[in-house]
Amino acid sequence: MPAVTLSREISRELDRELERAFRDHYQLVYRTAYGVTGNPEDAEDVLQTIFLRLARREAPPDLTTNPKAYLYRAAVNVSLNIVRKRKRDVLTTEDHCFGAAKDTAEAESMEELHRRLYEAIADLDLEVAQLLILRYVHNYTDSEIAALLGKSRGVIAVRLYRARARLRRVMLGERL
Repeated sequence: MPAVTLSREISRELDRELERAFRDHYQLVYRTAYGVTGNPEDAEDVLQTIFLRLARREAPPDLTTNPKAYLYRAAVNVSLNIVRKRKRDVLTTEDHCFGAAKDTAEAESMEELHRRLYEAIADLDLEVAQLLILRYVHNYTDSEIAALLGKSRGVIAVRLYRARARLRRVMLGERL
């Protein structure tokens, strides 16, 4: 078989593999991104960014051996980058530009609380943020997280306890 034909066949197989990974895991990537960013548009951007990057280069070995874990980790990383960038950028929304008032003070305080929560998660270590997202965004049990990460349930329970404590300290503005 000529090298060009072989190269095309390998390329087609990689495209099929990437398409399969997308079909099987796009919801996981979107939910993870939405859970971290709290914004559907950002979640869609994360989804597109991850799969465009994969389409432009050769698939990493982790994608072929465990696509769910690879894509979950990629979603967390890209999402946290967006939250950190949002924190650095000072942007004004149309509502602020035109002086539009919020419907209620309660809605404004909930929005502020969510913003602070997403920023606090972005300030945590990657491993800590991943545990919190698996537990509270994807609603995995401690046992399911332990099986996914190859750890014991006790280790996961302790790490989640510490992760919640760290998140609480960050939310209250205490130094870590």
